[in-house]
Parts: sequence; structure tokens; C-alpha cells
Amino acid sequence: MKPRPNLLAGEDLPSEPRQKRSVSKHERLKAAGLALFGQKGYENTSIEQLAGRARLATGAFYQHFRSKRQLLLALMDELLEKLSQVNLQPQNAANVRLAIGEMLTRAFSNDLRYLGAYRAWREASLSDPDLAEKEEGIRQWTTARVTMILQVLQRLPGARQEIDLEGLARVLDSLFWSLLTQAVRMSKAELSQWIDSTTHLIHHAVFTDTQKKNRRAE
Repeated sequence: MKPRPNLLAGEDLPSEPRQKRSVSKHERLKAAGLALFGQKGYENTSIEQLAGRARLATGAFYQHFRSKRQLLLALMDELLEKLSQVNLQPQNAANVRLAIGEMLTRAFSNDLRYLGAYRAWREASLSDPDLAEKEEGIRQWTTARVTMILQVLQRLPGARQEIDLEGLARVLDSLFWSLLTQAVRMSKAELSQWIDSTTHLIHHAVFTDTQKKNRRAE
């Protein structure tokens, strides 16, 4: 598996904060970004608003990020780092369907914290060719990770062997990212239902009816 895209590569970032007070300001700015980007979008969020939300003077913003775009890159890079740490191996070999559901839940527990960043990212990438190119790199990486999950599942008993794994991975990856644009309007019950439906979709696509009947009989 290739490493995740480094969205901050080549960025002229201010020095990393080291003192406790400075680290706190840095984290408050990121929290402000997640909140305001989610509420107002990218274009309608100003640096003055970000600083105000973080309870800082506007000038303090530039001690941590040189631009609003740089803050967005930092938030999306953090999301990718969280995703790279998610364990993609099914944890429950006795009940594969349950294992798939648990894996999806683990992934979205990280994704949903960054809904604001992803909303702003989608908006900004429409008018920023460099961000659009980075978005393509992100999709290639996440699709490769979904493909790896499907390859692991296909090695389990009862799995179909004739599946177009790469095609299925592209469809599922698009589905996952699409959810992030809608999840901000979902209740926890709706999100849980979506995860359950996706779990069923993956299980049905990868495993034969015979395997599923055997599971129900156990």
C-alpha cells in the first residue's frame, strides 16, 4: 500500500508551535475552521471570522497559517492521517457481516469529525486546479485502500471469485465520500441505517448466497 498523499508537502508553513499556549491557539484555530467551514462553506468564511471564533486577534492567525487555504490543507491532511491509522482488517472472523459493519463504523468515526473541512475542500477544489489535482490523488489512495479491504474479504470462505474488485472499490469509495457531503444533515439513527445498508451491500456483493445462508443457520 502506497503512503497517503501529503497535502502539506511544499507548503511554506509557519514554524510548528512548541509552547503549550501556542499549541492551544493552533488547535483552537483548527476547531474554528472545522466549525465555520461546515456552517458557512469555504468562500463565505473569512480569516477574521476564524480568528474570532478561536478567540484570537486576526494577526494571531498568521502566526499559525499563512492563509485560509493553508488551514484547509492542514485539516484535510489531518483527516488523511486519521484514515491511514484505521485498522482495515476484519476483526470478527466468526461473523463477517458484523466485522464489515464495525470496520465502516471505525472509519466514519474519524471522517465525521472533519465534515466541515471536507465541505470546504469540495467547494475550494472547484476553482483551485492545484486542490483539484490533490483531490484526484486522495481518491486514488482511498480507492486503493478499499480495494485492499475487498481483497482481504475475497480470501475468506464463501467469497465470490469473479468480482471486479477495482470497479467495486471505485463505486464504494465514491459512495463513502458522497456520504460525507450529506452526513451533516443526518441524525445518528440515519447514519447508523446508512452504515447498515452499506454493510449489506458489500456483504451481498462479495459473498455468495450459500455462504450467507450458512451464517444464518449458525
